[in-house]
Parts: sequence; structure tokens; C-alpha cells
Amino acid sequence: MGCGHFRTDVSYLPDLEAYLADLLRNRERLAAFTSADDWAKTETMPSDEEIARVRRLVQRVRADLDDLTDKDRAQIREAIAVVRRSRTVALGMPRIRQPLPDVRPDRTL
Repeated sequence: MGCGHFRTDVSYLPDLEAYLADLLRNRERLAAFTSADDWAKTETMPSDEEIARVRRLVQRVRADLDDLTDKDRAQIREAIAVVRRSRTVALGMPRIRQPLPDVRPDRTL
């Protein structure tokens, strides 16, 4: 979100809203975690700036949608449905795949 090359469109709105919800949930969890060292909370806490940027982005996309006619909104919803069926998005933490099982455990390296 802080990169000057970042671009988005209305089809990413559900992902942006989910990402914002994750940031807010993580902030609340960390704030409630009283036994953590202050430095650890500071390093892992989503910044207010990041939360504000995502919030503004979501609000701007919603406002743009609100400015459209009902017919245009319906067409956009149809287009989004088509695009989202062929795309998976993860804006949160990267996922690490499980290691593949060793099919030959008796083999020496």
C-alpha cells in the first residue's frame, strides 16, 4: 500500500476490506497481550498509518461505486464476479507450504 506503483480496482474491494479487518483484529490482539515485551509489540503492531491508508483506499473505492448509476453498478458487479472466479488474492501474511514428505527416508545424502 505504501509503494508508489501500487494500483487497485473495485474487484479487490472484498480483499481490501478483509485485509483491513485483519489489521484491526491483529492490533486489538496485540494490545490485549499484556505479557509481551514493549519492543515485541512495537515491532509486530500494524501501524496506524498503514491502517489509515487501507481505510482511505476502501472508502475511496466505495465512494466511487456510490457515484455510479444503478445500471453501472450492476454491470461492475457482474464483471467483478467473472474476474474473481479466476483469481485468488492474499493481501495478508504470506503462507508457507508444508514440506513435502520424504518418500525415501532410508536414503542417505
